[in-house]
Amino acid sequence: MPKNRFSHVKTWVFDLDNTLYPPAVRLFDQIEVKMTRFVMEALGVDHDRANHLRKHYWRTYGTTLAGLMREHDIDPGPYLHDVHDISFEALSPDPHLSELIQSLPGRKLVYTNGSAPYAAKVLKARGLDAAFDEIYGVEHADYHPKPERRAFETVFGLAGIDTESAAMFEDDPRNLAAPHDMGMRTVHVAETPVEAEHIHHHTEDLAQFLARIT
Repeated sequence: MPKNRFSHVKTWVFDLDNTLYPPAVRLFDQIEVKMTRFVMEALGVDHDRANHLRKHYWRTYGTTLAGLMREHDIDPGPYLHDVHDISFEALSPDPHLSELIQSLPGRKLVYTNGSAPYAAKVLKARGLDAAFDEIYGVEHADYHPKPERRAFETVFGLAGIDTESAAMFEDDPRNLAAPHDMGMRTVHVAETPVEAEHIHHHTEDLAQFLARIT
């Protein structure tokens, strides 16, 4: 892959979960348990119904939180606090990845559908906190989730990003459609490639990919 495909990039935007750490650590499993429990308590439903709604809202709205807010007027603050109150012991520092990210020319940002405080804890556990200039969470998008275009527009506007000179790294292919349409170079980070017009590149190994373009 020619390096010149990224020669115009001045801003590098990374998703967090399953992008900046290997999916094999299954950190999000803990969050899903917390989400289901929150839905049970907030809506007064049993475990099976809560688990169904958690998945349904994620598929329909992009995040479980978005569905809870739109259909049940749930306050996002307690939800984000509760579901991200997890153990980070499964994460290990990755100094090589940190070095590669820091070597990228320009600004380096994290943008997640989780909260910014949660993202900061993940980055610290991964030893990546020094690699990034800024962190943006769903709260910075007025709680609109990726893949909604207005979520990206809100965060990128707040961050002052010129999307024509930016790249987006994501594990969820849905979340690369809007960045592509906004002129960004898109990279799908996942074990299984997805063939789609809005995905420019795919990699199973983020560090290996970054080493090839820096």
